[in-house]
Amino acid sequence: MRAIGGTFPARTGRQIPVGRDQPGGARRRRVAAGPADAGARCLPMPGAGEFGRPGYGRQGMRDWGLSMGEAAVEYVNLGASGVRVSRVCLGMMSYGNGSERPWVLDEDAAGPIVQVAAEGGITFFDTADAYSGGASEVATGRLLAKFVSRDDVVVATKVFMPVGSGENNGGLSRKHILAGIDAALRRLDMDYVDLYQIHRWDYRTPIEETMQALHDVVRAGKARYIGASSMYAWQFAKAQHAADAHGWTRFVSMQNHYNLVYREEEREMIPQCIDQGVAVIPWSPLARGLLAGNRTRDGERRTTRSGTDPFGDSLYKVDADFDVVDRVREVAAARGVPAAQVALAWLLHRPGVTAPIVGATKLSHLQDALAAEQLELSEEEMQRLQEPYVPHPVLGHG
Repeated sequence: MRAIGGTFPARTGRQIPVGRDQPGGARRRRVAAGPADAGARCLPMPGAGEFGRPGYGRQGMRDWGLSMGEAAVEYVNLGASGVRVSRVCLGMMSYGNGSERPWVLDEDAAGPIVQVAAEGGITFFDTADAYSGGASEVATGRLLAKFVSRDDVVVATKVFMPVGSGENNGGLSRKHILAGIDAALRRLDMDYVDLYQIHRWDYRTPIEETMQALHDVVRAGKARYIGASSMYAWQFAKAQHAADAHGWTRFVSMQNHYNLVYREEEREMIPQCIDQGVAVIPWSPLARGLLAGNRTRDGERRTTRSGTDPFGDSLYKVDADFDVVDRVREVAAARGVPAAQVALAWLLHRPGVTAPIVGATKLSHLQDALAAEQLELSEEEMQRLQEPYVPHPVLGHG
């Protein structure tokens, strides 16, 4: 298997400049220090002294080093589309009432994090119908309604994973896609989603059936754009070709598995996305917390999630992954910042990356994401971070 280089070849086609240095029309917006916009519905939140720890809301922004008068978030186009998104996307999988996953926060606990994200300038939020049995979509709709105007945010959800025991309660058939979008909108309590994504490739359904159904969802006004998630590059090309051949809606984004310990997407998928003007919005940008130090080489599990995450165990289990973790820690120590900030900043510097999807179950996680968006890494630091990487088998497509 050939090695992965640090840059991608120049290509032709629909490509648009993306990445830290060429973010595709990037613009920073200063976050206002005054009252919330008239369209937003914000709840009063306690400050630092009320619970004996840094607070949330506007006071919390200051307590966590995120000054509302100074914070600035970069915004870019979502691929070749005209919609603008923040360069950090908040993943909503970690929120929802009654989840079986012990690390998922209920809506009351998630509220402060979502409010600080919104007030910190994040406008992009991602969920899925299968997260916590739909509870994540419910939480997403309720929480965003409290803190932002619907028109000011970009809401993404997904379809494919089983949401019931019936034969047609999963996959990408026309039947399930059309039922899935209606059910998702009911849970979100919204009239439409901005980005409707297929969660994986469906080997049982002809891609033409899937693409036509997604096109009809857009034509019906239930989604503004469509996106895809982890699959092989040839599959993604086949789907886009089917759309072009029939005049149907194309995918504008690819939500793929990409981080410092898993870079196989650099071989084919990301160059294809750059060439075709498709946004790259990576999931697991911190390798399920591995790059932030939630587990050790000798098997210690330092967080609830790392101790109850068999999917993460299946993705990151080779000893060489910890060589990358050690290098991130070294670079972070030299810069005097947390390892998570360095790992996220590396991803934000990479060609093609529009917005990593970051999970946050603590305000400090959100602080790291917002700080990483403004952290500049030198070329030498980028090379040092990349040097320990070793090739991996394809992971995350199933």
